Amino acid sequence: MTDSVSAEIPVTADARPRHVAIIMDGNNRWAKAHRLNGVAGHKAGVKAVKAVVETCAREGVEVLTLFAFSSENWRRPEEEVSALMRLFLFALEREVKKLHRNNIRLRIIGDRSAFSPKLQEHMARAEALTRDNTLMTLVIAANYGGHWDITQATRKVAEEVRAGRLALSDVNDTVIQQHLSIGDLPMPDLMIRTAGEQRVSNFLLWHLAYTEFYFSDVYWPDFLEDEMRKALSAYSQRQRRFGQTDDQLAAAHPLENNDL
Repeated sequence: MTDSVSAEIPVTADARPRHVAIIMDGNNRWAKAHRLNGVAGHKAGVKAVKAVVETCAREGVEVLTLFAFSSENWRRPEEEVSALMRLFLFALEREVKKLHRNNIRLRIIGDRSAFSPKLQEHMARAEALTRDNTLMTLVIAANYGGHWDITQATRKVAEEVRAGRLALSDVNDTVIQQHLSIGDLPMPDLMIRTAGEQRVSNFLLWHLAYTEFYFSDVYWPDFLEDEMRKALSAYSQRQRRFGQTDDQLAAAHPLENNDL
């Protein structure tokens, strides 16, 4: 990130998503296209992360969630996984202070137990440093999977029931959602996936029920400010129904649908 991010929200902020979630795909394919190894692709992807964070902060996005490392990514070649861990540690050491200067809060979700003690320590330290920041919340999903998230939430609910702190009849979707990793944050309004694939890959499965999807053919390292703005512009043209009909929406918002 640069050392200064404007907090100004544009006039069209009402058409902006509160929460954007992104599957950052295509680092390896970008590297192959440039005749480089996969690690070089991940390093190049850091530039896109910075550009997207800056753009979303300027545009008034409240929450940005980035899928950095899935629970399935451990199956990748050992050299690539090790390089990713080093890159993650480097980013925590070098970039968190910039996030803090720009009033951005960092949260990391996922099963941290598989990470080294040193990396876990840096995660906790980065979150503590930025805890009170208010411009935007940057969520990094690391060793994260939607199945894992729902499972850990239901286990917590079951423990509450077993301990007598919660009646079985009180268990509903709201209670389960409260125990999810980001259950306290707005649900994603917009989910972006780069590099042409059109699937969610076990990402925020509970949260994406009514999310608008935007698929880009651009590889992640090339998904910079202009591409991010294209995605935000496309979202602003969507009509979100949440199960309602066009007539119901028109009745609920008559002024927005008045031709005069």
